[in-house]
Amino acid sequence: MIETRHHRAEFGADEAGMRLDQALAKIFVEYSRTSIKHWIDAGHVAVNSKPCRPRYCVRSGDIVELTATLEANDKLLGQPVEFDVLHQDEACLIVNKPAGCVVHPGAGNPDTTLANGLIHRFPELAVLPRAGLIHRLDKNTSGLLVVARNSRAYQALVRQMAERNVKRIYDALVVGKFISNGKIDAAIGRDPLNRTRMTVRAGGRQAVTHFRIVSSFRAHTQLEVELETGRTHQIRVHMAHIKHPIVGDSRYGARLVLPSDPSDGLERCMREFPRQALHARRLEFDHPVHKEKIAVNAPMPPDMAELIDGCRTDRETSRL
Repeated sequence: MIETRHHRAEFGADEAGMRLDQALAKIFVEYSRTSIKHWIDAGHVAVNSKPCRPRYCVRSGDIVELTATLEANDKLLGQPVEFDVLHQDEACLIVNKPAGCVVHPGAGNPDTTLANGLIHRFPELAVLPRAGLIHRLDKNTSGLLVVARNSRAYQALVRQMAERNVKRIYDALVVGKFISNGKIDAAIGRDPLNRTRMTVRAGGRQAVTHFRIVSSFRAHTQLEVELETGRTHQIRVHMAHIKHPIVGDSRYGARLVLPSDPSDGLERCMREFPRQALHARRLEFDHPVHKEKIAVNAPMPPDMAELIDGCRTDRETSRL
């Protein structure tokens, strides 16, 4: 499937003196500069009715005509996948991904991903990079993701993410007890000994995580965690780095930890919990078109709510 869009515009004083590809990227913010350069090279851009090269120097009053061709990703098939849509408008979606759902196809997960489900439910997303998904969550992390519905929204949301203007707040249950709120500022890179893991290391990319104590239990702590940056596995790596791994996260060293003489309910919940206890609860960002603030919360999934309730009940029982 190929979608074709025709545009016509007049360059003004603000664009005068710029390269053609730069000026077009400034006017047509819904498209990437890479795509624009490709369309110029393919002869799909004319200035004053004449084809031009990317380095053409724009003059005020020039009339530009652009034919944009958006080609669907035929390798990404629409398939029914379970997820909830918590916000929907003409420019973007906010979806609540369940734990166990992979976001993008990859090795070992060729299909039935969230991206496949998005294209099944919203076919127009097939022409966007990564089916419009702006960021991702690990397979066994539940919670909110923002999805662009058109190229303009995609570019605007990518910029907000790069400029750290998208607020992302998580609920987490971690091993051990804290005495205060805190901040972790430690660079993260690929683990040279295990390429499927990330680790805190010199030469990695800057990573900053803020955390706040919500509830303290006998052997665990419920935290509210906010990302300042968004590195792969960031919260999981940072919590393991400070010796408080996320409950259930065996990849980053979490083992079964129980308080002395635990309640039967807590022990059962801890032994049966199948994933890392991490949930992307809240997203805040400026609407990519209207600019008003959007803030959405996702309810804690039942498995994690039961786990935290088990910790709370155990604490109260231990006081009797």
